[in-house]
Amino acid sequence: MADPYIILNELAQELRPMPPGIEWFEGLSTEEQSDTLRLLSHFCIQARAITEDGPESIRRSGLRATHTPAVLITRGRIDQQLGKIASLTPHDERLKSFRLLIAVLAVADERRRERFCSDGCGHAWHRLSVDTPEAPA
Repeated sequence: MADPYIILNELAQELRPMPPGIEWFEGLSTEEQSDTLRLLSHFCIQARAITEDGPESIRRSGLRATHTPAVLITRGRIDQQLGKIASLTPHDERLKSFRLLIAVLAVADERRRERFCSDGCGHAWHRLSVDTPEAPA
């Protein structure tokens, strides 16, 4: 299996198109999907996601504001909400959660790059390139 750390960061940085990313995610077992959502939630926290990232993340994800993950991201402490989103179990909610968490990571990481990494950094995920091979379907 392709390295999920790389795939998730490539998706957030738009180095990998979302449709193949969704196919990759849907090809995972239920347990692997849950692990991936928890990992994404952790990445969002590491990237210093804030509550104010919610509306832009919803917009980028293409979700409606009434979808469960979108409602959750705008309510309460971001770290708690990310955990709730990652824990949603119905298949359609997991897919929505995946799309939203990728968007949250993108928004938070863009801000982190601008504020803390603009003069260079040691983060390996900030040195990915579009030449990274595609994940197997």
